[in-house]
Amino acid sequence: MVPDVRAGSWERRMDRIGFQLERYMDLLALRQKLVASNIANAGTPGYKTRDVDFASAYQGLLGGAAPAVTEVDNLKGRNDGNNVSLEREARLLAENAIRFSVASQLMRSRLRAVRSAIKEGAG
Repeated sequence: MVPDVRAGSWERRMDRIGFQLERYMDLLALRQKLVASNIANAGTPGYKTRDVDFASAYQGLLGGAAPAVTEVDNLKGRNDGNNVSLEREARLLAENAIRFSVASQLMRSRLRAVRSAIKEGAG
């Protein structure tokens, strides 16, 4: 049975899922930029690692708030004041890549479902 999109519940649910996936991917893009910046500044004296608290930033994005970028202060610093850990940044890059891959697959599935519903409704 094809959901009746005119009733609105299926359409709203699909829009909500799409909205949440978009916000999640926006946050992944922000983290990617921050990690790239951290790696680029690994040799800059006094540079402090920047990141986002992923869970709270995501909840904030869903509510319309901008994610808060903060300095990571619990990392061991060097004598020049820089606290970038290339091992940490490499781990975050790998984690981010996995998250992005899953989110992309979910978005593709969502779009396929919408296309299928449109084709069935037109036929």
